[in-house]
Amino acid sequence: MPLNLTWLRINSSYGERMTVLQFPADRRAADIKRCAMRLLDLHGEAANRFWRAEMAELAASLRAQGASETELSLQAGMFMQAVQAEMQRAYGPDLAESTAG
Repeated sequence: MPLNLTWLRINSSYGERMTVLQFPADRRAADIKRCAMRLLDLHGEAANRFWRAEMAELAASLRAQGASETELSLQAGMFMQAVQAEMQRAYGPDLAESTAG
């Protein structure tokens, strides 16, 4: 199999096949920041629609790279945690100012 810059298939010592992603979901800094900033501006159903669309796009991208459903679930969870952390960092200064004296 020729080298593919998006993903590689390798055999583990247990004979299982695993997918090695070039860009794990929680390292996609631009996507994480974009989603976090958008979610800070959206509320209610609009935020839900945006998030579902983002997750569907992420899942489609990972499937196209050959990721298993288990890996997809793991990557989606890591992406969600990274977006939440970014939202907390972005909102943190505002919260500190509003609670100060």
